[in-house]
Amino acid sequence: MSALNRVLGEGQILLRLLRGVPRRGSHAERLQGFYAPQAAHYDSFRTRLLHGREDLIARLEFGPGMRVVELGCGTGRSLEFVGDRLGGLARYDMVDLCPALLAQARRRAGGMPNVAVHEADATTWHPSQAADRVLISYALTMIPDWRQAVANARAMLAPGGWLGVVDFHLPRGGRLNGFWRRWFAHDGVHLTAGHLAALRESFPDHWLSERRAAIPYLPIAAPYYLFIGRGE
Repeated sequence: MSALNRVLGEGQILLRLLRGVPRRGSHAERLQGFYAPQAAHYDSFRTRLLHGREDLIARLEFGPGMRVVELGCGTGRSLEFVGDRLGGLARYDMVDLCPALLAQARRRAGGMPNVAVHEADATTWHPSQAADRVLISYALTMIPDWRQAVANARAMLAPGGWLGVVDFHLPRGGRLNGFWRRWFAHDGVHLTAGHLAALRESFPDHWLSERRAAIPYLPIAAPYYLFIGRGE
């Protein structure tokens, strides 16, 4: 991609972010309206925005023969972080509601026989066999019924399977929590302290790391977390 194309693509993304998520239509229609104009340049910008995904995937310890589900997969960028381990997996199912982002995911999957892409709702879709790992990367804050998404993820885990989540959040006592809540909500990302509370309750056996990272064009760092919970 040329430097000019990168600048034009980033300008298009910034314009869409300023406009925000469409207010009309179903959740799926709003996602498509928001992401379709920026899908081709989505990853180049989000690389500087969505931190911790590679670290989380490394900590999930994908191994040969495992079945993995990613809910809210977007463009399928996680496949790059899985890397050479992908070929040894029995199955990698990617689920999302946005056709424009899924088109990028299908191109990235490149017809790999053990990777399947599904246009479906993360709160209701279920794999044909239990999953050893479920991944939710920067999607929980965009799912209206996020509690059901967590419950669905837990239900699809094989005994002893792991759920991994990375996302923005509102830390306890955070002085900028009000700003982050309003700033992200404009683009359909709804931060709440309830996510971590619900994850801890659903997965008493868990590992958690709360962190901060830079946001493009802002002089302050946004709070995010990595969470890994072990199923029963």
